[in-house]
Amino acid sequence: MAGKRRADVGRRRFMRLAGGGAAGVAVAGGGAFTAMATGVFEQPAPDLFANMPRSLALSLPQTPAEGIPLPPLPDPLEDGTATINPARRIPYADTSPDARAVEKDIPTALPFSFNRDGFKMVEDLPEALRPWRNRPTLWANVSPSTGEYHLNSQGVYMKYPKKPSGGYSSVGYDHPVGQIQFGLGCIASYRTETDPTRKALFLKRAKAQADRLIEKRVETRGAWYFPYPWDYSHHTHSGVSYKAPWYSGMAQGEAISLFAQLAQLEGISEGERTLYKGAADGAFASLLRADNAYPWVVAKDRAGYVWIHEYPFKTPGTGDFTYNGMIFAMFGLWDYYQLTRSELAEKLYDGCCTTIARYFSLLRNPRWFSYYCQAHRIPANTYHHHHITLWQQLHWHTNSVRFANQMDQLIDDFPSPAVKAGATIAIAKGTHTLYTVDTNATGDWYENEKTGAGRDKILSRKKVTFGRATQAPVDKRRRIQGAGIWYRISAGTYKGMWIGESWPNVFLRGEHLAVGYRVERTLTFRTGTDVTLFKFGADGVAGTMKTMRYDTSKTAKFDRRSVVNGRPMCRISAGEFAGRWVPANQVTTDGA
Repeated sequence: MAGKRRADVGRRRFMRLAGGGAAGVAVAGGGAFTAMATGVFEQPAPDLFANMPRSLALSLPQTPAEGIPLPPLPDPLEDGTATINPARRIPYADTSPDARAVEKDIPTALPFSFNRDGFKMVEDLPEALRPWRNRPTLWANVSPSTGEYHLNSQGVYMKYPKKPSGGYSSVGYDHPVGQIQFGLGCIASYRTETDPTRKALFLKRAKAQADRLIEKRVETRGAWYFPYPWDYSHHTHSGVSYKAPWYSGMAQGEAISLFAQLAQLEGISEGERTLYKGAADGAFASLLRADNAYPWVVAKDRAGYVWIHEYPFKTPGTGDFTYNGMIFAMFGLWDYYQLTRSELAEKLYDGCCTTIARYFSLLRNPRWFSYYCQAHRIPANTYHHHHITLWQQLHWHTNSVRFANQMDQLIDDFPSPAVKAGATIAIAKGTHTLYTVDTNATGDWYENEKTGAGRDKILSRKKVTFGRATQAPVDKRRRIQGAGIWYRISAGTYKGMWIGESWPNVFLRGEHLAVGYRVERTLTFRTGTDVTLFKFGADGVAGTMKTMRYDTSKTAKFDRRSVVNGRPMCRISAGEFAGRWVPANQVTTDGA
Protein backbone atom coordinates (compact mmCIF):
# COMPACT_ATOMS: atom_id res chain seq x y z
CA MET A 1 0.00 0.00 0.00
CA ALA A 2 3.06 2.26 -0.01
CA GLY A 3 2.40 5.62 -1.64
CA LYS A 4 -1.43 5.25 -1.60
CA ARG A 5 -3.93 7.04 0.60
CA ARG A 6 -6.24 4.86 2.66
CA ALA A 7 -9.20 6.27 0.73
CA ASP A 8 -7.86 4.61 -2.42
CA VAL A 9 -8.43 1.16 -0.94
CA GLY A 10 -11.86 -0.23 -1.84
CA ARG A 11 -14.20 -0.50 1.11
CA ARG A 12 -14.98 -4.19 0.62
CA ARG A 13 -11.30 -5.00 0.16
CA PHE A 14 -10.49 -3.24 3.44
CA MET A 15 -13.30 -5.09 5.25
CA ARG A 16 -11.86 -8.43 4.18
CA LEU A 17 -8.39 -7.49 5.34
CA ALA A 18 -9.75 -6.22 8.63
CA GLY A 19 -11.74 -9.38 9.34
CA GLY A 20 -15.00 -8.70 7.54
CA GLY A 21 -17.92 -7.07 9.32
CA ALA A 22 -20.51 -4.53 8.25
CA ALA A 23 -19.45 -0.99 9.15
CA GLY A 24 -22.06 -0.32 11.77
CA VAL A 25 -21.64 -3.71 13.42
CA ALA A 26 -18.00 -3.31 14.35
CA VAL A 27 -17.62 0.43 15.01
CA ALA A 28 -16.90 -0.31 18.65
CA GLY A 29 -13.62 -1.87 17.58
CA GLY A 30 -12.09 1.56 16.93
CA GLY A 31 -9.17 2.27 14.60
CA ALA A 32 -9.78 1.44 10.98
CA PHE A 33 -13.42 0.54 11.60
CA THR A 34 -13.97 4.01 13.07
CA ALA A 35 -12.57 5.47 9.87
CA MET A 36 -15.00 3.36 7.83
CA ALA A 37 -17.93 4.50 9.90
CA THR A 38 -17.01 8.19 9.61
CA GLY A 39 -16.93 8.18 5.83
CA VAL A 40 -13.20 8.28 5.04
CA PHE A 41 -13.75 6.12 1.97
CA GLU A 42 -14.63 7.78 -1.31
CA GLN A 43 -17.47 5.38 -2.20
CA PRO A 44 -19.00 3.93 0.99
CA ALA A 45 -21.71 1.31 0.48
CA PRO A 46 -25.23 2.53 1.27
CA ASP A 47 -26.48 1.72 4.75
CA LEU A 48 -28.89 -1.20 4.49
CA PHE A 49 -30.50 -0.15 7.76
CA ALA A 50 -31.00 3.56 7.13
CA ASN A 51 -34.77 3.08 7.35
CA MET A 52 -35.05 -0.11 9.39
CA PRO A 53 -33.87 -0.56 12.99
CA ARG A 54 -31.27 -3.27 13.42
CA SER A 55 -33.25 -4.42 16.43
CA LEU A 56 -35.86 -5.72 13.95
CA ALA A 57 -33.74 -6.75 10.97
CA LEU A 58 -31.09 -8.62 12.95
CA SER A 59 -33.12 -10.26 15.71
CA LEU A 60 -35.63 -13.10 15.90
CA PRO A 61 -38.78 -13.17 18.03
CA GLN A 62 -38.62 -15.81 20.75
CA THR A 63 -41.42 -17.94 19.33
CA PRO A 64 -41.14 -21.49 17.96
CA ALA A 65 -40.60 -21.77 14.22
CA GLU A 66 -43.36 -23.49 12.31
CA GLY A 67 -42.53 -26.21 9.80
CA ILE A 68 -44.14 -27.22 6.53
CA PRO A 69 -47.92 -27.49 6.95
CA LEU A 70 -49.55 -30.77 5.96
CA PRO A 71 -52.31 -30.37 3.35
CA PRO A 72 -55.49 -32.48 3.47
CA LEU A 73 -55.23 -35.87 1.80
CA PRO A 74 -56.07 -35.94 -1.92
CA ASP A 75 -59.13 -37.75 -3.25
CA PRO A 76 -58.59 -39.58 -6.57
CA LEU A 77 -62.22 -38.79 -7.50
CA GLU A 78 -62.01 -35.02 -6.93
CA ASP A 79 -61.98 -32.49 -9.78
CA GLY A 80 -63.83 -34.94 -12.02
CA THR A 81 -67.23 -36.53 -12.46
CA ALA A 82 -67.92 -39.72 -10.50
CA THR A 83 -71.21 -41.54 -11.02
CA ILE A 84 -72.65 -44.90 -10.07
CA ASN A 85 -74.42 -47.30 -12.42
CA PRO A 86 -76.18 -49.72 -10.04
CA ALA A 87 -76.90 -52.12 -12.90
CA ARG A 88 -73.26 -52.70 -13.70
CA ARG A 89 -71.75 -55.81 -12.16
CA ILE A 90 -69.07 -55.06 -9.62
CA PRO A 91 -66.39 -56.30 -9.33
CA TYR A 92 -64.69 -57.29 -12.58
CA ALA A 93 -66.36 -60.26 -14.21
CA ASP A 94 -64.12 -63.28 -13.75
CA THR A 95 -66.34 -65.20 -16.17
CA SER A 96 -65.13 -63.09 -19.10
CA PRO A 97 -61.51 -62.22 -18.34
CA ASP A 98 -59.16 -60.37 -20.63
CA ALA A 99 -57.89 -62.88 -23.16
CA ARG A 100 -54.32 -61.75 -22.47
CA ALA A 101 -54.59 -62.49 -18.73
CA VAL A 102 -52.89 -65.87 -19.04
CA GLU A 103 -50.89 -65.59 -15.81
CA LYS A 104 -52.33 -67.75 -13.07
CA ASP A 105 -49.49 -68.26 -10.62
CA ILE A 106 -48.38 -65.78 -8.00
CA PRO A 107 -45.57 -63.68 -9.55
CA THR A 108 -42.13 -64.23 -8.03
CA ALA A 109 -40.02 -61.84 -10.10
CA LEU A 110 -39.95 -58.21 -11.14
CA PRO A 111 -42.26 -57.44 -14.08
CA PHE A 112 -39.35 -56.21 -16.24
CA SER A 113 -35.93 -54.61 -15.90
CA PHE A 114 -35.80 -50.87 -15.19
CA ASN A 115 -33.41 -48.10 -14.26
CA ARG A 116 -32.14 -48.03 -10.68
CA ASP A 117 -29.77 -45.51 -9.07
CA GLY A 118 -29.24 -47.35 -5.78
CA PHE A 119 -31.71 -45.63 -3.45
CA LYS A 120 -31.86 -47.39 -0.07
CA MET A 121 -34.56 -47.44 2.57
CA VAL A 122 -33.43 -46.10 5.94
CA GLU A 123 -33.32 -48.91 8.49
CA ASP A 124 -33.30 -46.84 11.69
CA LEU A 125 -35.99 -44.33 10.75
CA PRO A 126 -37.70 -42.84 13.83
CA GLU A 127 -41.30 -43.93 14.25
CA ALA A 128 -42.72 -40.44 13.69
CA LEU A 129 -41.12 -40.21 10.23
CA ARG A 130 -42.44 -43.50 8.87
CA PRO A 131 -45.23 -43.58 6.28
CA TRP A 132 -48.66 -42.34 7.38
CA ARG A 133 -47.66 -41.58 10.98
CA ASN A 134 -48.18 -37.88 10.26
CA ARG A 135 -51.87 -38.35 9.41
CA PRO A 136 -53.71 -39.68 12.47
CA THR A 137 -57.49 -39.87 12.50
CA LEU A 138 -58.76 -37.52 15.19
CA TRP A 139 -60.97 -38.97 17.90
CA ALA A 140 -63.69 -36.54 16.84
CA ASN A 141 -63.59 -38.09 13.34
CA VAL A 142 -63.42 -41.77 14.21
CA SER A 143 -67.17 -42.35 13.75
CA PRO A 144 -68.46 -40.07 10.94
CA SER A 145 -72.19 -40.63 10.54
CA THR A 146 -73.29 -37.99 8.01
CA GLY A 147 -72.06 -36.29 4.87
CA GLU A 148 -70.51 -37.44 1.63
CA TYR A 149 -68.17 -39.81 3.46
CA HIS A 150 -69.32 -41.70 6.55
CA LEU A 151 -69.46 -45.16 8.06
CA ASN A 152 -72.02 -47.79 7.21
CA SER A 153 -73.51 -50.15 9.79
CA GLN A 154 -70.36 -52.33 9.66
CA GLY A 155 -68.09 -49.38 10.39
CA VAL A 156 -66.80 -49.19 6.80
CA TYR A 157 -65.93 -45.80 5.36
CA MET A 158 -68.17 -45.29 2.32
CA LYS A 159 -68.82 -42.58 -0.26
CA TYR A 160 -72.46 -41.52 -0.65
CA PRO A 161 -73.42 -40.01 -4.03
CA LYS A 162 -74.89 -36.53 -4.07
CA LYS A 163 -78.58 -36.34 -4.99
CA PRO A 164 -79.74 -33.86 -7.67
CA SER A 165 -82.29 -32.53 -5.18
CA GLY A 166 -79.61 -31.94 -2.57
CA GLY A 167 -78.11 -34.01 0.19
CA TYR A 168 -76.69 -37.48 -0.23
CA SER A 169 -77.97 -40.92 -1.15
CA SER A 170 -78.83 -43.34 1.63
CA VAL A 171 -76.79 -46.02 -0.18
CA GLY A 172 -73.00 -45.90 0.11
CA TYR A 173 -70.41 -47.27 -2.28
CA ASP A 174 -66.82 -48.35 -1.89
CA HIS A 175 -64.01 -45.84 -2.33
CA PRO A 176 -60.82 -47.91 -1.95
CA VAL A 177 -58.40 -45.04 -1.31
CA GLY A 178 -60.85 -43.36 1.06
CA GLN A 179 -61.20 -46.57 3.07
CA ILE A 180 -57.46 -47.21 3.09
CA GLN A 181 -56.51 -43.69 4.18
CA PHE A 182 -59.14 -43.69 6.92
CA GLY A 183 -57.81 -47.03 8.14
CA LEU A 184 -54.20 -45.87 8.08
CA GLY A 185 -55.18 -42.78 10.04
CA CYS A 186 -56.81 -45.01 12.65
CA ILE A 187 -53.62 -47.10 12.90
CA ALA A 188 -51.57 -43.92 13.39
CA SER A 189 -53.87 -42.91 16.25
CA TYR A 190 -53.87 -46.44 17.69
CA ARG A 191 -50.07 -46.30 17.98
CA THR A 192 -50.12 -43.19 20.17
CA GLU A 193 -53.44 -43.49 22.02
CA THR A 194 -53.20 -44.35 25.72
CA ASP A 195 -56.90 -44.68 26.60
CA PRO A 196 -57.82 -48.41 26.21
CA THR A 197 -61.36 -47.74 24.99
CA ARG A 198 -60.28 -45.30 22.34
CA LYS A 199 -57.36 -47.48 21.35
CA ALA A 200 -59.68 -50.44 20.81
CA LEU A 201 -62.03 -48.41 18.60
CA PHE A 202 -59.20 -47.09 16.43
CA LEU A 203 -58.05 -50.67 15.84
CA LYS A 204 -61.60 -51.85 15.17
CA ARG A 205 -62.06 -49.16 12.53
CA ALA A 206 -58.76 -49.98 10.84
CA LYS A 207 -59.59 -53.69 10.68
CA ALA A 208 -63.07 -52.95 9.28
CA GLN A 209 -61.52 -51.14 6.31
CA ALA A 210 -58.99 -53.89 5.68
CA ASP A 211 -61.63 -56.59 5.94
CA ARG A 212 -63.85 -54.76 3.44
CA LEU A 213 -61.01 -54.52 0.94
CA ILE A 214 -60.29 -58.21 1.36
CA GLU A 215 -63.98 -59.05 0.89
CA LYS A 216 -64.31 -56.98 -2.31
CA ARG A 217 -60.97 -57.90 -3.86
CA VAL A 218 -60.62 -59.23 -7.38
CA GLU A 219 -58.16 -62.10 -7.73
CA THR A 220 -56.64 -62.29 -11.19
CA ARG A 221 -53.17 -62.60 -12.71
CA GLY A 222 -52.02 -64.17 -9.44
CA ALA A 223 -52.62 -60.93 -7.54
CA TRP A 224 -55.23 -59.00 -5.61
CA TYR A 225 -56.84 -55.88 -7.05
CA PHE A 226 -59.25 -53.46 -5.38
CA PRO A 227 -61.91 -52.20 -7.79
CA TYR A 228 -63.48 -48.77 -8.05
CA PRO A 229 -67.24 -49.17 -8.60
CA TRP A 230 -67.52 -45.62 -9.97
CA ASP A 231 -67.63 -44.43 -13.56
CA TYR A 232 -65.18 -41.57 -13.56
CA SER A 233 -63.93 -38.95 -16.00
CA HIS A 234 -61.86 -35.79 -15.73
CA HIS A 235 -62.73 -32.84 -17.94
CA THR A 236 -59.17 -31.49 -18.36
CA HIS A 237 -57.11 -34.69 -18.12
CA SER A 238 -57.81 -36.49 -21.37
CA GLY A 239 -57.54 -40.25 -20.98
CA VAL A 240 -58.84 -40.28 -17.42
CA SER A 241 -62.15 -41.82 -18.38
CA TYR A 242 -63.32 -45.08 -16.84
CA LYS A 243 -66.29 -47.37 -16.72
CA ALA A 244 -66.47 -49.34 -13.51
CA PRO A 245 -64.72 -51.40 -12.43
CA TRP A 246 -61.29 -49.85 -12.78
CA TYR A 247 -58.07 -50.03 -10.81
CA SER A 248 -55.58 -47.51 -9.53
CA GLY A 249 -51.92 -47.98 -8.63
CA MET A 250 -52.42 -45.52 -5.79
CA ALA A 251 -55.05 -47.78 -4.24
CA GLN A 252 -52.90 -50.88 -4.79
CA GLY A 253 -49.87 -49.36 -3.07
CA GLU A 254 -51.81 -47.81 -0.20
CA ALA A 255 -53.60 -51.11 0.42
CA ILE A 256 -50.19 -52.72 0.93
CA SER A 257 -49.47 -50.11 3.62
CA LEU A 258 -52.75 -50.81 5.41
CA PHE A 259 -52.30 -54.59 5.42
CA ALA A 260 -48.57 -54.49 6.23
CA GLN A 261 -49.00 -52.06 9.11
CA LEU A 262 -51.88 -54.06 10.59
CA ALA A 263 -49.82 -57.25 10.35
CA GLN A 264 -47.12 -55.66 12.51
CA LEU A 265 -49.33 -54.36 15.34
CA GLU A 266 -49.13 -55.99 18.75
CA GLY A 267 -52.85 -55.81 19.41
CA ILE A 268 -54.05 -58.28 16.79
CA SER A 269 -54.42 -62.03 17.00
CA GLU A 270 -52.10 -64.46 15.22
CA GLY A 271 -54.95 -65.41 12.91
CA GLU A 272 -55.44 -61.77 11.95
CA ARG A 273 -51.70 -61.36 11.49
CA THR A 274 -51.69 -64.24 9.02
CA LEU A 275 -54.73 -62.80 7.22
CA TYR A 276 -53.25 -59.33 6.79
CA LYS A 277 -49.81 -60.64 5.87
CA GLY A 278 -51.48 -62.70 3.13
CA ALA A 279 -53.45 -59.65 1.98
CA ALA A 280 -50.24 -57.61 1.79
CA ASP A 281 -48.68 -60.38 -0.30
CA GLY A 282 -51.66 -60.40 -2.66
CA ALA A 283 -51.64 -56.62 -3.09
CA PHE A 284 -47.87 -56.53 -3.58
CA ALA A 285 -48.19 -59.14 -6.33
CA SER A 286 -50.19 -56.60 -8.38
CA LEU A 287 -47.06 -54.44 -8.56
CA LEU A 288 -45.15 -57.37 -10.06
CA ARG A 289 -47.48 -57.62 -13.06
CA ALA A 290 -46.64 -55.62 -16.18
CA ASP A 291 -49.05 -53.96 -18.60
CA ASN A 292 -49.30 -56.93 -20.96
CA ALA A 293 -52.78 -57.82 -19.67
CA TYR A 294 -55.70 -56.30 -17.79
CA PRO A 295 -55.80 -55.18 -15.05
CA TRP A 296 -52.42 -53.51 -14.74
CA VAL A 297 -51.00 -50.56 -12.78
CA VAL A 298 -47.23 -50.87 -13.41
CA ALA A 299 -45.43 -50.06 -16.65
CA LYS A 300 -42.08 -48.91 -18.00
CA ASP A 301 -41.64 -45.79 -20.13
CA ARG A 302 -39.54 -45.60 -23.28
CA ALA A 303 -36.49 -44.42 -21.34
CA GLY A 304 -36.58 -47.47 -19.06
CA TYR A 305 -38.12 -45.89 -15.94
CA VAL A 306 -40.76 -47.74 -13.94
CA TRP A 307 -44.11 -46.10 -13.07
CA ILE A 308 -46.90 -47.05 -10.71
CA HIS A 309 -49.87 -45.43 -12.40
CA GLU A 310 -52.59 -43.83 -10.31
CA TYR A 311 -54.60 -43.54 -13.53
CA PRO A 312 -53.57 -46.22 -16.06
CA PHE A 313 -55.06 -45.60 -19.51
CA LYS A 314 -56.66 -48.12 -21.84
CA THR A 315 -53.57 -48.46 -24.03
CA PRO A 316 -50.93 -50.57 -22.25
CA GLY A 317 -48.03 -48.54 -20.91
CA THR A 318 -49.87 -45.24 -21.01
CA GLY A 319 -51.35 -43.23 -18.21
CA ASP A 320 -51.45 -39.85 -16.54
CA PHE A 321 -47.96 -40.33 -15.03
CA THR A 322 -49.23 -38.72 -11.83
CA TYR A 323 -46.51 -37.86 -9.34
CA ASN A 324 -48.35 -37.77 -6.00
CA GLY A 325 -50.27 -40.99 -6.61
CA MET A 326 -47.08 -42.86 -7.41
CA ILE A 327 -45.31 -41.66 -4.25
CA PHE A 328 -48.26 -42.60 -2.04
CA ALA A 329 -48.10 -46.05 -3.65
CA MET A 330 -44.34 -46.19 -2.98
CA PHE A 331 -45.06 -45.90 0.73
CA GLY A 332 -46.65 -49.33 0.37
CA LEU A 333 -43.35 -50.72 -0.92
CA TRP A 334 -41.59 -49.17 2.07
CA ASP A 335 -44.06 -50.76 4.49
CA TYR A 336 -43.97 -54.12 2.74
CA TYR A 337 -40.19 -54.23 2.98
CA GLN A 338 -40.35 -53.57 6.73
CA LEU A 339 -42.75 -56.51 7.05
CA THR A 340 -41.05 -59.01 4.75
CA ARG A 341 -37.55 -57.78 3.83
CA SER A 342 -38.55 -58.61 0.26
CA GLU A 343 -35.70 -58.10 -2.20
CA LEU A 344 -38.28 -57.48 -4.94
CA ALA A 345 -39.89 -54.66 -2.94
CA GLU A 346 -36.44 -53.18 -2.28
CA LYS A 347 -35.56 -53.15 -5.98
CA LEU A 348 -38.95 -51.81 -7.05
CA TYR A 349 -38.71 -49.04 -4.47
CA ASP A 350 -35.24 -48.12 -5.75
CA GLY A 351 -36.61 -47.99 -9.30
CA CYS A 352 -39.54 -45.79 -8.31
CA CYS A 353 -37.26 -43.38 -6.43
CA THR A 354 -35.02 -43.28 -9.49
CA THR A 355 -38.01 -42.35 -11.65
CA ILE A 356 -39.22 -39.61 -9.33
CA ALA A 357 -35.74 -38.08 -8.99
CA ARG A 358 -35.13 -38.27 -12.75
CA TYR A 359 -38.38 -36.58 -13.77
CA PHE A 360 -38.34 -33.83 -11.16
CA SER A 361 -37.46 -31.30 -13.86
CA LEU A 362 -40.75 -32.09 -15.60
CA LEU A 363 -42.73 -31.79 -12.38
CA ARG A 364 -41.15 -28.47 -11.42
CA ASN A 365 -42.63 -25.20 -12.72
CA PRO A 366 -40.16 -22.51 -11.58
CA ARG A 367 -41.66 -19.69 -9.51
CA TRP A 368 -45.14 -21.20 -9.67
CA PHE A 369 -47.23 -24.30 -8.88
CA SER A 370 -45.64 -27.60 -9.89
CA TYR A 371 -47.34 -29.83 -12.45
CA TYR A 372 -49.79 -32.51 -11.37
CA CYS A 373 -48.77 -35.11 -13.92
CA GLN A 374 -46.37 -35.69 -16.76
CA ALA A 375 -49.05 -36.37 -19.36
CA HIS A 376 -50.82 -32.99 -19.19
CA ARG A 377 -48.43 -30.61 -17.36
CA ILE A 378 -51.22 -28.56 -15.79
CA PRO A 379 -50.05 -26.40 -12.84
CA ALA A 380 -51.64 -27.89 -9.71
CA ASN A 381 -52.41 -25.26 -7.10
CA THR A 382 -54.09 -27.89 -4.92
CA TYR A 383 -51.26 -30.44 -5.25
CA HIS A 384 -48.08 -28.37 -5.14
CA HIS A 385 -47.99 -28.49 -1.33
CA HIS A 386 -48.56 -32.25 -1.45
CA HIS A 387 -45.45 -32.49 -3.59
CA ILE A 388 -43.45 -30.57 -0.99
CA THR A 389 -44.48 -32.86 1.87
CA LEU A 390 -44.06 -36.00 -0.25
CA TRP A 391 -40.54 -35.00 -1.27
CA GLN A 392 -39.80 -34.33 2.39
CA GLN A 393 -40.88 -37.87 3.21
CA LEU A 394 -38.81 -39.33 0.38
CA HIS A 395 -35.82 -37.56 1.92
CA TRP A 396 -36.70 -39.01 5.34
CA HIS A 397 -37.17 -42.53 4.01
CA THR A 398 -33.94 -42.61 1.94
CA ASN A 399 -31.63 -39.96 3.48
CA SER A 400 -31.12 -38.79 -0.10
CA VAL A 401 -29.95 -35.19 -0.50
CA ARG A 402 -31.35 -35.25 -4.04
CA PHE A 403 -34.87 -35.29 -2.67
CA ALA A 404 -33.93 -32.67 -0.07
CA ASN A 405 -32.57 -30.35 -2.76
CA GLN A 406 -35.66 -30.84 -4.92
CA MET A 407 -37.92 -30.13 -1.95
CA ASP A 408 -36.04 -26.88 -1.32
CA GLN A 409 -36.73 -25.80 -4.90
CA LEU A 410 -40.44 -26.56 -4.60
CA ILE A 411 -40.66 -24.52 -1.40
CA ASP A 412 -38.95 -21.56 -3.07
CA ASP A 413 -41.15 -21.82 -6.18
CA PHE A 414 -44.39 -21.49 -4.23
CA PRO A 415 -44.03 -21.62 -0.44
CA SER A 416 -46.99 -22.49 1.72
CA PRO A 417 -49.06 -19.31 2.11
CA ALA A 418 -49.98 -20.05 5.72
CA VAL A 419 -48.44 -18.00 8.53
CA LYS A 420 -48.87 -18.61 12.23
CA ALA A 421 -51.42 -16.65 14.25
CA GLY A 422 -50.11 -13.27 15.33
CA ALA A 423 -47.56 -13.02 12.50
CA THR A 424 -46.26 -9.53 11.82
CA ILE A 425 -44.14 -7.90 9.17
CA ALA A 426 -41.63 -5.10 9.69
CA ILE A 427 -41.98 -2.17 7.27
CA ALA A 428 -39.17 0.33 6.80
CA LYS A 429 -39.50 4.10 6.95
CA GLY A 430 -40.31 5.57 3.54
CA THR A 431 -42.76 5.14 0.66
CA HIS A 432 -44.24 1.74 -0.20
CA THR A 433 -46.77 0.54 -2.75
CA LEU A 434 -49.77 -1.46 -1.49
CA TYR A 435 -51.97 -3.51 -3.81
CA THR A 436 -55.41 -5.06 -3.94
CA VAL A 437 -55.27 -8.40 -5.74
CA ASP A 438 -57.99 -10.57 -7.26
CA THR A 439 -57.76 -13.59 -4.94
CA ASN A 440 -60.40 -15.69 -3.25
CA ALA A 441 -61.76 -14.68 0.14
CA THR A 442 -58.95 -16.39 2.02
CA GLY A 443 -56.26 -14.68 -0.03
CA ASP A 444 -55.39 -17.74 -2.11
CA TRP A 445 -54.99 -17.97 -5.87
CA TYR A 446 -58.06 -18.91 -7.87
CA GLU A 447 -59.23 -18.85 -11.46
CA ASN A 448 -62.67 -18.53 -13.04
CA GLU A 449 -62.20 -20.06 -16.46
CA LYS A 450 -65.45 -18.60 -17.79
CA THR A 451 -65.01 -14.98 -16.70
CA GLY A 452 -61.23 -14.78 -16.43
CA ALA A 453 -61.52 -13.53 -12.86
CA GLY A 454 -58.80 -14.27 -10.37
CA ARG A 455 -55.29 -15.20 -11.52
CA ASP A 456 -53.85 -12.66 -9.07
CA LYS A 457 -54.75 -9.69 -11.24
CA ILE A 458 -53.81 -6.33 -9.73
CA LEU A 459 -57.05 -4.45 -9.09
CA SER A 460 -55.58 -1.26 -7.60
CA ARG A 461 -52.43 0.19 -6.07
CA LYS A 462 -51.79 2.82 -3.44
CA LYS A 463 -48.63 4.69 -2.45
CA VAL A 464 -48.19 4.95 1.33
CA THR A 465 -45.45 6.84 3.18
CA PHE A 466 -44.43 5.95 6.72
CA GLY A 467 -42.50 8.52 8.72
CA ARG A 468 -40.73 5.81 10.67
CA ALA A 469 -40.35 2.03 10.60
CA THR A 470 -43.51 0.24 11.61
CA GLN A 471 -45.08 -3.21 11.80
CA ALA A 472 -48.32 -4.73 10.54
CA PRO A 473 -50.21 -8.00 11.17
CA VAL A 474 -50.46 -10.38 8.20
CA ASP A 475 -52.36 -13.58 7.48
CA LYS A 476 -50.74 -14.66 4.18
CA ARG A 477 -47.28 -14.88 2.71
CA ARG A 478 -47.28 -16.21 -0.80
CA ARG A 479 -46.05 -15.82 -4.33
CA ILE A 480 -48.25 -13.65 -6.51
CA GLN A 481 -48.57 -14.88 -10.09
CA GLY A 482 -46.05 -13.06 -12.26
CA ALA A 483 -44.52 -11.31 -9.24
CA GLY A 484 -42.59 -12.11 -6.10
CA ILE A 485 -43.49 -13.00 -2.51
CA TRP A 486 -46.13 -10.69 -1.04
CA TYR A 487 -47.89 -10.34 2.33
CA ARG A 488 -51.58 -9.68 2.97
CA ILE A 489 -52.21 -7.20 5.79
CA SER A 490 -54.87 -8.59 8.12
CA ALA A 491 -55.96 -5.60 10.25
CA GLY A 492 -55.97 -1.82 10.42
CA THR A 493 -56.34 0.83 7.75
CA TYR A 494 -54.80 -1.31 5.02
CA LYS A 495 -56.54 -4.59 5.84
CA GLY A 496 -56.77 -6.85 2.79
CA MET A 497 -54.03 -5.07 0.85
CA TRP A 498 -50.77 -6.69 -0.22
CA ILE A 499 -47.16 -5.52 0.07
CA GLY A 500 -44.08 -7.07 -1.49
CA GLU A 501 -41.34 -8.80 0.48
CA SER A 502 -37.95 -7.03 0.28
CA TRP A 503 -35.40 -7.49 3.05
CA PRO A 504 -34.59 -5.38 5.04
CA ASN A 505 -37.42 -3.05 4.04
CA VAL A 506 -40.42 -5.43 4.27
CA PHE A 507 -40.15 -8.86 5.88
CA LEU A 508 -41.97 -11.39 8.03
CA ARG A 509 -40.41 -11.37 11.47
CA GLY A 510 -38.96 -14.60 12.76
CA GLU A 511 -38.22 -18.07 11.41
CA HIS A 512 -40.81 -19.46 9.01
CA LEU A 513 -41.20 -22.77 7.11
CA ALA A 514 -38.37 -24.43 9.02
CA VAL A 515 -37.02 -27.59 7.41
CA GLY A 516 -34.58 -29.85 9.24
CA TYR A 517 -32.76 -32.60 7.37
CA ARG A 518 -32.24 -36.24 8.25
CA VAL A 519 -28.58 -35.97 7.33
CA GLU A 520 -26.15 -33.08 7.59
CA ARG A 521 -25.89 -31.43 4.20
CA THR A 522 -23.13 -29.51 2.41
CA LEU A 523 -23.27 -26.00 0.96
CA THR A 524 -20.66 -24.23 -1.16
CA PHE A 525 -20.12 -20.48 -0.88
CA ARG A 526 -20.29 -18.50 -4.09
CA THR A 527 -16.87 -17.41 -5.28
CA GLY A 528 -15.83 -13.94 -6.36
CA THR A 529 -18.65 -12.17 -4.57
CA ASP A 530 -19.59 -11.15 -1.05
CA VAL A 531 -21.27 -13.72 1.19
CA THR A 532 -22.89 -12.47 4.39
CA LEU A 533 -23.21 -14.64 7.47
CA PHE A 534 -25.79 -13.69 10.10
CA LYS A 535 -25.90 -14.35 13.79
CA PHE A 536 -29.34 -13.22 14.91
CA GLY A 537 -29.95 -11.73 18.29
CA ALA A 538 -32.82 -12.36 20.66
CA ASP A 539 -36.07 -10.45 20.19
CA GLY A 540 -35.17 -6.75 19.97
CA VAL A 541 -31.44 -7.31 20.43
CA ALA A 542 -29.51 -6.77 17.21
CA GLY A 543 -27.28 -9.59 16.05
CA THR A 544 -24.18 -9.35 13.90
CA MET A 545 -23.16 -9.83 10.27
CA LYS A 546 -19.89 -11.08 8.89
CA THR A 547 -19.07 -10.53 5.22
CA MET A 548 -16.68 -12.87 3.46
CA ARG A 549 -15.40 -13.32 -0.07
CA TYR A 550 -13.83 -16.47 -1.44
CA ASP A 551 -11.83 -16.75 -4.65
CA THR A 552 -11.68 -20.56 -4.41
CA SER A 553 -14.36 -23.08 -3.48
CA LYS A 554 -15.18 -23.36 0.23
CA THR A 555 -17.82 -25.58 1.77
CA ALA A 556 -19.68 -25.81 5.07
CA LYS A 557 -22.15 -28.21 6.67
CA PHE A 558 -25.76 -27.14 7.28
CA ASP A 559 -28.66 -28.83 9.01
CA ARG A 560 -31.62 -26.49 8.56
CA ARG A 561 -33.20 -24.27 5.94
CA SER A 562 -35.87 -21.70 6.76
CA VAL A 563 -37.29 -18.35 5.75
CA VAL A 564 -35.59 -16.11 8.31
CA ASN A 565 -36.81 -12.53 8.51
CA GLY A 566 -38.15 -12.83 4.99
CA ARG A 567 -35.15 -14.53 3.34
CA PRO A 568 -34.54 -18.22 2.57
CA MET A 569 -31.45 -19.10 4.60
CA CYS A 570 -29.32 -22.11 5.55
CA ARG A 571 -28.09 -22.64 9.10
CA ILE A 572 -24.45 -23.70 9.27
CA SER A 573 -24.00 -26.57 11.69
CA ALA A 574 -20.27 -27.11 12.01
CA GLY A 575 -16.94 -25.33 11.81
CA GLU A 576 -16.00 -21.71 12.47
CA PHE A 577 -19.40 -20.40 11.38
CA ALA A 578 -21.59 -22.90 13.28
CA GLY A 579 -24.88 -21.34 14.31
CA ARG A 580 -24.76 -18.59 11.68
CA TRP A 581 -27.22 -18.28 8.83
CA VAL A 582 -26.31 -17.61 5.20
CA PRO A 583 -28.78 -16.48 2.50
CA ALA A 584 -29.65 -19.41 0.25
CA ASN A 585 -29.03 -17.35 -2.89
CA GLN A 586 -25.39 -16.86 -1.87
CA VAL A 587 -24.57 -20.57 -1.82
CA THR A 588 -25.17 -23.74 -3.79
CA THR A 589 -26.27 -26.88 -1.99
CA ASP A 590 -25.70 -30.58 -2.51
CA GLY A 591 -28.18 -32.85 -4.24
CA ALA A 592 -28.48 -30.88 -7.46
